[in-house]
Amino acid sequence: MKNVLIISGHTDLSASVANKTILDTVHKELPEAEIVRLDSLYPDYKINVEAEQQRLVEADIIVLEFPVFWYSAPSILERWMEETFKHGFSHGSNGNKLKGKKLVLSFTTGAPASMYSHDGAMGYTIDDFLPCFKATCNLCQMEFAGYVYTGGVSYANRTTPELIEQQNKVSVEHAKRLIELIKSL
Repeated sequence: MKNVLIISGHTDLSASVANKTILDTVHKELPEAEIVRLDSLYPDYKINVEAEQQRLVEADIIVLEFPVFWYSAPSILERWMEETFKHGFSHGSNGNKLKGKKLVLSFTTGAPASMYSHDGAMGYTIDDFLPCFKATCNLCQMEFAGYVYTGGVSYANRTTPELIEQQNKVSVEHAKRLIELIKSL
């Protein structure tokens, strides 16, 4: 199997149900994949650029796994990208270290998927929020290899054991779809 690097961009994974379940399930099914939990490694947001760039160099498939916060990636994942995807490393005349690598997105939203439509409450489809990731792939000569998305896993919907179990169930299904996508690459 190819080298798979999964970057968890949740800012507090210990408080998560969905993203934690997704990562735990993927870890059980793909133990050879490296999972990096940014919130525990860098609670101060001081990224070890050299270590993270080395991880990226060794990876064939890079998965960004995160909850959508305010229609974007969480701040810690944004910071990680700002620090590691540097001119001369990932792009620019001499920056080709990510060339040919595949990028996969794995993300969740608190709002149900049905709200992400031009006629829905968000006014945009979920695909409308992906251009920044696709443009990053273009700039870095990476291949955007798709995404796995699950909506409706809000903190507000965890008020009973039954609702928590439902979030666990859909999160395991999300992880299975992610594993299938990774294995297909």
